Amino acid sequence: MSDAILLQAFQGTNKKIPVWFMRQAGRYLPQYRAIKEQHSLNEMFATPELATKVTLLPIEALGVDAAILFADILSLPSQMGFTITFEKEGPVIKNPINRASDLSKIHNFDDLDYVAKTIQLINHDLPEHIPLIGFAGSPFTVLTYLVEGGSAKQFTKTFDFAKTDSKAFHKLMSLLTENTINYLKLQQKAGIKVFQLFDTWGGILSEKEYEQWVLPYVRTIFQSVHLPSIYYLRNGSHLLSLMDETGAAFLSVCEKVEIGSPELRKTVHLGIQGNLHNELLYEDEERLQLAVTDLLTRAHNHEKYIFNLSHGVFPDVDAGKLRSIVQLVHNSLRKPQVAPFVK
Repeated sequence: MSDAILLQAFQGTNKKIPVWFMRQAGRYLPQYRAIKEQHSLNEMFATPELATKVTLLPIEALGVDAAILFADILSLPSQMGFTITFEKEGPVIKNPINRASDLSKIHNFDDLDYVAKTIQLINHDLPEHIPLIGFAGSPFTVLTYLVEGGSAKQFTKTFDFAKTDSKAFHKLMSLLTENTINYLKLQQKAGIKVFQLFDTWGGILSEKEYEQWVLPYVRTIFQSVHLPSIYYLRNGSHLLSLMDETGAAFLSVCEKVEIGSPELRKTVHLGIQGNLHNELLYEDEERLQLAVTDLLTRAHNHEKYIFNLSHGVFPDVDAGKLRSIVQLVHNSLRKPQVAPFVK
């Protein structure tokens, strides 16, 4: 896979900028919607043939430089003793963590062979120059769902759990970390070439909370899984000073971080991925292309860079907009970055 520009980006040897989109295998594609009409999300995740088909759809439809495994960050805890369904409003955990004694019902994951089979099927059909990205949820982000019982806005149960029963909180974080490492190693053995750790809710924490509650666990994951790695942290602009300590190769940032800025270059010495704001996908073609060009220009200030969005593709996005972005990124040559900041 020496000609895979995504993998070259981890070495800084790429001549072109790689591009892929979080949630690129999703509801904005009519082929996906047709499959979804016939099968539930649970069926799609657990059926290797269906998950493979969905994973491969954007490769031909968009021309992106990587495939990302079609799964969910809650696929792991669904095999650890939690009953999880995917409803219209989002994931629902039927047996959430309400008290420390609930931890006795949790166990190490015991059946994710369908994920390994999906990866093998995907790699059989992927073009040789397109690597497959595997992923998992950050232990903290996964914990919020398990404690809140699903999606949350205020995270009151999470904060109460962490602050009133610190021992149980860290026990659950340790258990999730151990299983996340083993889950990613399962994916690695099956054939993923890169992995991304999604920390969608890590940004709700203060710097001190993140340093105590999250950083040691994500660092352990990145130190334990020996693959090119990306850490996605949403709303984490106030946590940038800690990002070098995660051990990730790349940091994927949301729209709250200004790519190419002196602050980012001075504070974070990882590769950078991101961060076209999803809302710009609703602009007309001219304004969208101006925004992409501006981002690419600022990205030249980083030694290593991968183009992506601020977070996942929305379901009503025009796939044609994504295709035009891919073409524009591919037509932008990787230019030498300016001299790096010295601490």
